[in-house]
Amino acid sequence: MKSTPLESRHIALGAKMTEFAGYNMPVLYTNIQEEHQSVRERIGVFDVSHMGEFIVKGKQALDLVQRISSNDASILAIGQAQYSSLPNETGGIVDDMLVYRLPEEMSEPGDQAFMLVVNASNIQKDWDHIQQYAKDFDTRMIDISDQTGLIAVQGPLALAALQPLTDVDLKKIPYYSFAKGVFAGIDNVLISATGYTGSGGFELYVDSQHLPALWDTVMAIKSPVQPMPAGLGARDTLRLEMGFCLYGNDIDDTTSVIEAGLGWITKLKKASPFPSKEIFSEQKKNGVKKKLVGFVVDDRRVPRHGYPICDTDGNEIGVVTSGTLSPTLQVPIGMAYVPADLATPGSTFGVKAGAKILAAKVVSLPFVKI
Repeated sequence: MKSTPLESRHIALGAKMTEFAGYNMPVLYTNIQEEHQSVRERIGVFDVSHMGEFIVKGKQALDLVQRISSNDASILAIGQAQYSSLPNETGGIVDDMLVYRLPEEMSEPGDQAFMLVVNASNIQKDWDHIQQYAKDFDTRMIDISDQTGLIAVQGPLALAALQPLTDVDLKKIPYYSFAKGVFAGIDNVLISATGYTGSGGFELYVDSQHLPALWDTVMAIKSPVQPMPAGLGARDTLRLEMGFCLYGNDIDDTTSVIEAGLGWITKLKKASPFPSKEIFSEQKKNGVKKKLVGFVVDDRRVPRHGYPICDTDGNEIGVVTSGTLSPTLQVPIGMAYVPADLATPGSTFGVKAGAKILAAKVVSLPFVKI
């Protein structure tokens, strides 16, 4: 099992640790409710150094990114990022990812450079998948996952707390944009206005050798409030309240971007071909048989991943992909694949929880409006 550079910090803070994507990671420090609300109302800090990072550079770097991804990276200016996916050739999803358009100094004259940020559990799979296409382009790929540290400082007070640590004007970094500069005395930190919580804030990419010092500096902040460390438990409840997909639960190699409601990151009109473009075009035109929806449960029991969805006659018609008790709403929420005719908000179905069937209703996403 791998460790991030912050493992000793988590243990010293009394975190409950568990294996996740091959890493020893903190699930929680105090309790999920407290950590969740800290992010929603103040500041929470996550260790996300387990994520994977690939550099793609060369004269045809953009062409390769366009060939492998569903979104349109050609619209990115230097300093911008976008959410995208890696489709496979059979209408499924290899992974979801972030695509960063890097400054030109990251490459040779006339070259382009991108950073792809992928899920920890898929690093090798994604690398192998992209390599199938990279051989046809004048590019270099570099896996910088092991030498890259990453913390996410999330919450409405994150900007005010972090600004004294850098001369970079954080207010001038729009959502899904980034800047590079000195941060907490560390050179070449990539400061990204992204995150997986819906509560605003920044993600800080740094050479892994500097990550412990960066963590210590951020955790020592006292104004406007002291940040709270947050674990994987709160990360999951926060993303689920926003309706953000989790790879391996809500999307995988067998689910399409159209079924998952990710048509907005699937640019079928871009000139470049990409895997399953024709399949997705047909699904967009003629519809799909199942769709990923958000739902609430009229019960105190929580719907869990894998619970069957049933119709009024008790027939299984779908499956729960994610579920939790929403810390903000204090009601059970979840996401599930259901027949397309049940995907409209207000539609109802049952969730089988053992011998009991929970009454569920489809709602619009996100569950929580920030």
